[in-house]
Amino acid sequence: MPRPSSLWGYMQTLKVDLGERSYPIYIGEGLLDQSELLAPHIAGRQVAIVSNETVAPLYLERLSRTLGAYSVLPVVLPDGEAYKNWETLQLIFDALLTARHDRRTTVVALGGGVIGDMAGFAAACYQRGVDFIQVPTTLLSQVDSSVGGKTGINHPLGKNMVGAFYQPNAVLIDTTSLATLPERELSAGLAEVIKYGLICDEPFMGWLEEHMTALRGLDTAALTEAIRRSCAAKAAVVGADERESGVRATLNLGHTFGHAIETHMGYGVWLHGEAVSAGTVMALEMSMRLGWIDQQARDRGIRLLKDAGLPVVPPEEMTPAHFMEHMAVDKKVLDGRLRLVLLRQLGEAVITDDYPKEILQATLAADYRAIVAQL
Repeated sequence: MPRPSSLWGYMQTLKVDLGERSYPIYIGEGLLDQSELLAPHIAGRQVAIVSNETVAPLYLERLSRTLGAYSVLPVVLPDGEAYKNWETLQLIFDALLTARHDRRTTVVALGGGVIGDMAGFAAACYQRGVDFIQVPTTLLSQVDSSVGGKTGINHPLGKNMVGAFYQPNAVLIDTTSLATLPERELSAGLAEVIKYGLICDEPFMGWLEEHMTALRGLDTAALTEAIRRSCAAKAAVVGADERESGVRATLNLGHTFGHAIETHMGYGVWLHGEAVSAGTVMALEMSMRLGWIDQQARDRGIRLLKDAGLPVVPPEEMTPAHFMEHMAVDKKVLDGRLRLVLLRQLGEAVITDDYPKEILQATLAADYRAIVAQL
């Protein structure tokens, strides 16, 4: 049940159930100011807040004040997917070592998915593992990347190919941080929200269709409900399959195609959510070509992504050969077989390598502009 937040309105608490490594997700307004939420998850006296050049001017001082009882080390990285690499990761280690942070330090990730992934990976590696807390400030990171313990960096040959599963101590989601989020970033986050409806919660799709205008208008109640339902869905999946050996892989709907787009176009040219959106359209198309969903279902999914302000057509310059080249190094390739997340029906995703190659080729070669034009 929701319980009162001491400053603004209501806070909701979810739980990622992983036995001894279980942790809470706090969702509400004004949570960046509530030290009592963070204190139980900080063991030592040292805290390193990792942020970037865009988010730090907005929220770093505020969070530092909240953590004023600790010795706070700010670590500000360049902003963007293009910097999610070894060189930038070393800046975190350099700062921790220079400030002589010990094994009881807590790394706090303040920012979007790139910061969360990098700070978490640094925490997993520093002195063989220190505590870390996620404080996501973008919709995409709030509903997806901050929950579940996936951390890592990109490699020139593939996205997120170097990393570790490393769970945070807590996730603190202050919904007021979305007020400063650019419209493009908000839409990118909605791609991951829509994903949950497609893979496991068809009624959520109906809710999103009814509330998309409110979501894009930054309506607090609508955003809070979308975040809650998304986090609840992800927490359930992670609790059942922490290391992506089974059902958790369904969270990657559209990601295999989307990661190929990100890699080919250059990291950061397309936002992650934008690439996932176009990739999800391709997954819908392939699911239809396999006879698993009908055209009406495909079009409903495409229309919802389009209404969220997302791209629904892959880059024109990418050929089927380009897609195959990049997908060949996807993490879901096992024993030389490319596994894809597809839809048996709206609200039911499967991961499979059992499909005719010609169906995949036809999907890669489809005229998506013509498909979208008919909606």
